Amino acid sequence: MSFTIRMANAADVPELTALIDASVRGLQSGEYSQSQIEGALRAVYGVDSQLIADGTYFLVECESVKVGCGGWSRRRTLYGGDRFAAREDSMLDARTEAARIRAFFVHPAWARRGIGGIILDACEHAAREAGFTRLEMGATLTGVPFYRSKGYRAEEELAVPLPDGKTMTVVRMVKDMA
Repeated sequence: MSFTIRMANAADVPELTALIDASVRGLQSGEYSQSQIEGALRAVYGVDSQLIADGTYFLVECESVKVGCGGWSRRRTLYGGDRFAAREDSMLDARTEAARIRAFFVHPAWARRGIGGIILDACEHAAREAGFTRLEMGATLTGVPFYRSKGYRAEEELAVPLPDGKTMTVVRMVKDMA
């Protein structure tokens, strides 16, 4: 089985949307309730067109099937796609701030085959090339063990607001690359 990685583009958005929905519904049900998952899909998760426009969002394919996506950012937003109202798209200072690891999703049929690692390696390399020496993310509870295995450490739990007054927990994680 051979995976290819490339930058996502605007034409990929419909398939990315389906991939993200399948990933969230298929892989996060052990840590989040069905109402949290559906609320997050309505108000937090989804394609981040700013990452695509910035050229920092990767897509992994296997024989033209889109199996995973994820990116990094020079922008302040820690998590959340276009639907997330609390975005902060100002630029980060690579000398003093951490690049953001963002929007990782793997299709459940392709989980645990190294796809997340392929994307994370590409993101870390690109962020380092852009001058960043530290990385930060808002990891789902589902992703925490993966990121921990890649050298990230948990800093704090965040309560992400969802529709209907609900919240979901994400974990702010960091990694020093120096």
